[in-house]
Amino acid sequence: MAAAATTIEIFGVKIEKNPPQSKLDELGVSTWKKWGCKPSKFPWTFEATETMYLLEGEVKVSVDGYEGSFEIRAGDLVVFPKGMKITWDVLEAVSKHYSLEK
Repeated sequence: MAAAATTIEIFGVKIEKNPPQSKLDELGVSTWKKWGCKPSKFPWTFEATETMYLLEGEVKVSVDGYEGSFEIRAGDLVVFPKGMKITWDVLEAVSKHYSLEK
């Protein structure tokens, strides 16, 4: 049996670790756009609520206005709210599916 999915919220970002394949299928994750990048560090502002599923890689995320950071990695389903400003520090090359709220 697969490990149970756990959902945590950090600085307003929702992270679901190892969601079941049934949930990914229900969301249509495999039909979402894909994006990837090599290790790098850059600021980013979410112009819309973005849901992403990391296929590979590891990212350290710092959110403007909060002390500290958190990491997301392959197997995480993550929701960033519209208007959030972050610094995206890619530790291992990332490949992800993502969906923007209309």
